[in-house]
Amino acid sequence: MSNTVRAIGAALGVLALWTQCAAAETLKLASPQPGSWESAIPVLGQQQGFFRRQGLELEIVNTSGSGETLQAVISGAVDVGLSAGTVGVLGAHARGAPIRIIGASETGSADTFWYVAAKSPIAAMREANNATLAYSTTGASSHLAVLRFISEYGLNAKPVATGNPAATMTQVMTGQVDVGWAVAPFGLDALGRGEIRVVGRASDIAAIREQTIRVQVTNTRTLAERKELMRRFRNGYRETLDWMYASPDAVPRYMAYSGFSEAAVRRMMQEFIPKQSLQMDEIKGVKESMDDAIQFKFISAPLTEPQVEALIQIP
Repeated sequence: MSNTVRAIGAALGVLALWTQCAAAETLKLASPQPGSWESAIPVLGQQQGFFRRQGLELEIVNTSGSGETLQAVISGAVDVGLSAGTVGVLGAHARGAPIRIIGASETGSADTFWYVAAKSPIAAMREANNATLAYSTTGASSHLAVLRFISEYGLNAKPVATGNPAATMTQVMTGQVDVGWAVAPFGLDALGRGEIRVVGRASDIAAIREQTIRVQVTNTRTLAERKELMRRFRNGYRETLDWMYASPDAVPRYMAYSGFSEAAVRRMMQEFIPKQSLQMDEIKGVKESMDDAIQFKFISAPLTEPQVEALIQIP
């Protein structure tokens, strides 16, 4: 009798799993900087089954930065874009792009830093006069920070789009760019070996510390047609995020995905990416972001209150 009960239980378990798999709906994501802690959230959540429990199967497309992510969302090529620069999103919305914010990705930008090769004479960002300063793509949070550095420190410097952190490191080490950019844990192993030196962090800029500088976005039509899927995606994302900061399995699994050393990952979590910086539920510093967008010519005038209310559609 006990064997029969066990067999029935096993069969029901298999049936439940099969039903869950059959019912899963595909959600296509654009995610920049593959290998980063932030971009690992959907990857690890998929591995751990958190999105599967929400009836979702994620299809992840990697981009080199916010510019590519926004284009993919605006065109409808993907359902959700992760880690899009807030000022770039404001600019796109002001120009009539069919885009909506469904969550915060990064607040405070403690994870992003700028560095030079060890032999460089530049000791701090304030000394980067007549230098080339790297950022990922136009409208990205790294782009905003570079423009802020130039403005606040009165630098005669040239912003240069260098793409992802790996490509940027190559350009710095070969002398093509003076000051590179990275998002932790990219560059932390090289920093530990003394090959590079940090000369600035986005969080050095007071105005950025309390701003949500990266957001999650979707297309207006996608939100109207798949709103329930957006809610379920956020549930899976939140559950994954909680697991990444609580489970002892999270760091080894992230290391296996990213290839970073344990020392770099531990340093990242302690010094660069506290969990609260990845909060999802509030777009902080909207006025300050609009001021930045105006100053750096992403928009020509502040968005109206109805425009802001239309743009921010957090479930």
